[in-house]
Amino acid sequence: MPKQEKPIREMPKPERPREKLIETGAKNLKEKELLAILLSTGIKGKNVVKVSEEILKQFSLPKLFKLSFQDLSKIKGVGQAKACIVLAAFEIVKRALGTQDEIAPKIISVDDIVAQAIYMRDKQREHFMVLYLNGRNELIFKKPMFVGTLNANLVHPREIFIEALKQNAACLIFCHNHPSGDPSPSKIDLEITKRLSEAGRIMGIDVLDHLIISKTKVFSFRESGLIT
Repeated sequence: MPKQEKPIREMPKPERPREKLIETGAKNLKEKELLAILLSTGIKGKNVVKVSEEILKQFSLPKLFKLSFQDLSKIKGVGQAKACIVLAAFEIVKRALGTQDEIAPKIISVDDIVAQAIYMRDKQREHFMVLYLNGRNELIFKKPMFVGTLNANLVHPREIFIEALKQNAACLIFCHNHPSGDPSPSKIDLEITKRLSEAGRIMGIDVLDHLIISKTKVFSFRESGLIT
């Protein structure tokens, strides 16, 4: 029997797309949450967030932007009325593109992360830095948090996530260096990353990656399957 998704009204308020937008701003919502607000309602057995997630798995945003009314309205969970709303929203965005404010750096690859943490390569002590991103993966703030040999007491979720709340961050990326030259994660690195990722899940803030940087090499927890 297919899994029944929890209706939006039964979700905790901070997880509901509209309430989240009001509390943190539209830029901190995920794409599926923004689309869910446009669609407004789901279908039997699936709430609107799940419907939006499935649509975005089928169509990337650029492809969704190019769909005609006929194609969009045929998607399960959309229909004619919702297709009109989505297309109207897309058209407003297209017309506004020429007057957008300057866009913050977008972090979408390991190279983008390394560019923000390049200073670590030559450090003789371990440095731990956090990149704070909005819902569009744009860098809104970065902060060196700790210097010295990393341990679970030093890298505490409290300080990291207090800053995330202050910045209205939707996602986090961690970076630290290994002066030894070997970027392979230690047991402590694995424990710290697991602890921070679990804290992020509880708070609804995604941990996208943790990079370990040496003078010539880089290790990505996400690319290695240690963060999913």
